[in-house]
Amino acid sequence: MPTLDPQRWQVALDLAAAWADDGRVPAITLATGTADRLHGPVSFGSLTVDGHAPLPPRPIYLVASITKPIVALGVLKLLERGLATLGDRVVDYLPEFGKQGKYGVELRHLLTHTSGLPDMVPSNLELRKANAPLVRFLHEIYTLPLAFPPGRAVQYQSTGFLVLAEILQQITGRSCREFLRQEIFEPLGMVDTALGAPDDWFDAHIARIPEVRLETEQRLGKPWNWNSRYWRQLGAPWGGLLTTAEDLAALAQCLLRGGDTTSGQSLWSPAALNAATTNQLAALRDIPEEERRCRPWGLGWRLNWPAHSANFGDLLSHRTYGHWGATGTLLWIDPERCTFAIVLSTQPQEPTGFFLARLSNAIAAAWK
Repeated sequence: MPTLDPQRWQVALDLAAAWADDGRVPAITLATGTADRLHGPVSFGSLTVDGHAPLPPRPIYLVASITKPIVALGVLKLLERGLATLGDRVVDYLPEFGKQGKYGVELRHLLTHTSGLPDMVPSNLELRKANAPLVRFLHEIYTLPLAFPPGRAVQYQSTGFLVLAEILQQITGRSCREFLRQEIFEPLGMVDTALGAPDDWFDAHIARIPEVRLETEQRLGKPWNWNSRYWRQLGAPWGGLLTTAEDLAALAQCLLRGGDTTSGQSLWSPAALNAATTNQLAALRDIPEEERRCRPWGLGWRLNWPAHSANFGDLLSHRTYGHWGATGTLLWIDPERCTFAIVLSTQPQEPTGFFLARLSNAIAAAWK
């Protein structure tokens, strides 16, 4: 079993503390562990970007794109139950989606960023400024052309995860928010996690949500930016999850146990998790060789890209999978070394993940 070197773990904690103390990162929480042990979470910084409010216990972070693989885990349950396959075409569930040459897009393309859809809809900002519901984003996706034929290239796309959420609802009769709550969050005891938080949950938890330091464009949008009530409650399936390090650790430990909860309930089969965390681009013959070999994707999960330090750092095994979030968050799970790491912060990290990569290296080095 892997063991944590306390001195090396302290190196990671000292890095985070220093960045919080000098204001480079307003708030940050670290945790790491194995399938049955948790170290941390340890938090530093302030609830507010100005540093004037203390960080509460068990802070709840907006984790941005870490939302995507969790939505993908919901879709994985459909595959296990025989309710869908990766080869199913989106138009079989959402006929309107077929406009503008999108008839050939399959679920596998949405899950691997090979659909040809854009990252965001062209009117993303206008819709957010209008506090639009998710259905308006979805209807705009229906009208969009593809940048390339599905399965021919890789283009990171948030829009595809809204489409997946709608398919999940069409198949199960439950919203993505409710499906994830009932099928994942509740069985794992993730009581401080919500996608599209209802008013009662949000009002009870709002005092524990740290402010994200906003970029120029976001600062101009108080009614719709990352810190707005609108965005925190919208439940965007591509980036709207609110959660804690404790709750994400429960999920990571379940995945390291092959999909089993601490009580022995099986949330996912080993077969499903193996598919989700295996390079799915390898079988897509029209994907450029460099993408297939050097920048692999599983089903919603980014796999380790050894030649790219960004976000994941440099010291993870080839079997590592995880995701980052634009608000300054990172989750990785290394099944070869049986470890995981969680970094949640309020300092946006795009595009290189300066803080995340360095912390990832320090945490990975602490395990032996």
